[in-house]
Amino acid sequence: MGFFGKIKEGLSKTRSNITNQLHGMFDSFTGANDEFFDELEETLITADVGVELAMDCVEKLREEVKKKGLRGAEEIRNALAAILKEILAFEDTSLDTSSKPSVILVIGVNGVGKTTTIGKLATRYVSEGKKVLLCAGDTFRAAAAEQLTIWAERSGADIVRHEEGSDPGAVIFDGIAAAKARGADIIICDTAGRLHNKQNLMNELAKINKIIDRELPGASRENLLVIDATTGQNGLIQAKQFSEAAGVTGVVLTKLDGTARGGIVFAVAKEMGIPVKLVGVGEKAGDLIDFDGDDFVRALLDE
Repeated sequence: MGFFGKIKEGLSKTRSNITNQLHGMFDSFTGANDEFFDELEETLITADVGVELAMDCVEKLREEVKKKGLRGAEEIRNALAAILKEILAFEDTSLDTSSKPSVILVIGVNGVGKTTTIGKLATRYVSEGKKVLLCAGDTFRAAAAEQLTIWAERSGADIVRHEEGSDPGAVIFDGIAAAKARGADIIICDTAGRLHNKQNLMNELAKINKIIDRELPGASRENLLVIDATTGQNGLIQAKQFSEAAGVTGVVLTKLDGTARGGIVFAVAKEMGIPVKLVGVGEKAGDLIDFDGDDFVRALLDE
């Protein structure tokens, strides 16, 4: 099953929310009047697109309808799709793993699915014939290293870990040294999702970034922020905080199959200017899939 099929299946809850409402609106469409636009705006806000962005989308649609003289439901639906696709139109949403070794730093608060995301990525790259090394940089959460070790064994990746409570920077340093010695293709680093306070956490992430820059200058880098899609707009707050500390290159949206509010994809892309690169739509390793904005909108609008 390709991305479109998987995303359409994985978006069942979001689709039952947005798609059903939009179907109802377009099926009973009598004209692009104020009542229609108000209902559309409300539908987008309910899906967690965000108030300002929902208003902006509807205003753009109003302008398109007026400018091009759109009258039919299908014409207006296509115009809405084009507006939504434009929000997600980044030049490149693929992961950059072109150098050897390349580094993927995975960040985010506890409970969003960082460890599972790392495990799924490791499984993907090992299956492609890559030599993968995991760094258990979350030394503060009990059993974090153990969970990552299970994923390493399951996927066939190597792992570098220290004792609980160790310096995360030292783990990353040793992991990079091991990757160089073993000829690893990809280093995937876990990080803490919570420390004693937010500032400590952000300082720790900045320190890890400096270590990677110093030890692997010029290496391909991805700083992936993992967000639980079910948290909605709270995920956007997290994105802003982590982006300041870590220079986020892309977002991974997990549990997209478990939310009726998948509009957070648009909010992250528009307000942060950061592409969604991966989405999780299930528990299996193959359910972490590369994001495609056009297919996402098609699935959402049931085109």
